[in-house]
Amino acid sequence: MYHQPVLLKESLDGLNINPDGIYVDATFGGGGHSQKILEQLNNGTLIAFDQDKEAEKNAFSDARFIFIRHNFRYMKNFLKYMGYKQVDGIFADLGVSSYHFNSPERGFSFRFEGELDMRMNQNSKLTAKHIVNQYPEKELFKILREYGELNKPGKIVKAIVATREEQNINTTQQLVDTIIPYFPERFRNKMLAKVFQAFRIEVNREITTLKIFLNQSRELLKPSGRLVIISYHSIEDRLVKNFMKSGNTSGELHKDFYGNVASPFKLINKKITTPSEAEVQENNRARSARMRIAEKEKEEKQV
Repeated sequence: MYHQPVLLKESLDGLNINPDGIYVDATFGGGGHSQKILEQLNNGTLIAFDQDKEAEKNAFSDARFIFIRHNFRYMKNFLKYMGYKQVDGIFADLGVSSYHFNSPERGFSFRFEGELDMRMNQNSKLTAKHIVNQYPEKELFKILREYGELNKPGKIVKAIVATREEQNINTTQQLVDTIIPYFPERFRNKMLAKVFQAFRIEVNREITTLKIFLNQSRELLKPSGRLVIISYHSIEDRLVKNFMKSGNTSGELHKDFYGNVASPFKLINKKITTPSEAEVQENNRARSARMRIAEKEKEEKQV
């Protein structure tokens, strides 16, 4: 299976689907969520985005379905080009697919030997190999601290720099061999995952892209339209939480004349939705999923 959809029923419930509405699946992947959205549409339309050419192989032949092989940061441009000014719902599952983790040649996982690649879009020029071997020491430190959420990445960075002075670090195993001595044995897998996460986020510009996407969703959603987002680490989740609460990714709260918070969204699940124990047992990669749902206000409150 390309990817087992996470929080599937909860996602569909969160979208509150209108059978004749217009919906966006910003992260098509294996099409698991898209397929179930389509099943609830009559005369509606589903527009799906994915920048990976492998995902396009999963696209459906259905008059109600449009697949766009581009990054979802271009959502607004493509919808405008197709004549859609606003939509009824937008969904995004920000996790990396099982397909990517299980494909050694893509370089996403420390469990397999493969080229240090990590590109979601294989036409992109920036790879993890370039970052590891060419980025200045200060930039590596910043990436590992901010995107890997490592408190003290200094020793890891110095190990990378020392190794690459002798020879390029070209494969996932070479990177693992370089940094693993600096992790306590019982935390090795967790720490390696953080390092790989950091480089993957940098390769794919994931944080910048998410900010662009969130800001576009505010403009594109109809009044009472739903925004449903599943995230897997605190960096993404914090941005989503801030955006749904305040209407901006920094979380800066604006208040109206009476002191009420002026947000364009109403929170549908004030407490994040997480997978059940049964789902986690069936799909271990769902364990860190967190879903947030917001509804566009009928009238945006003025500050």
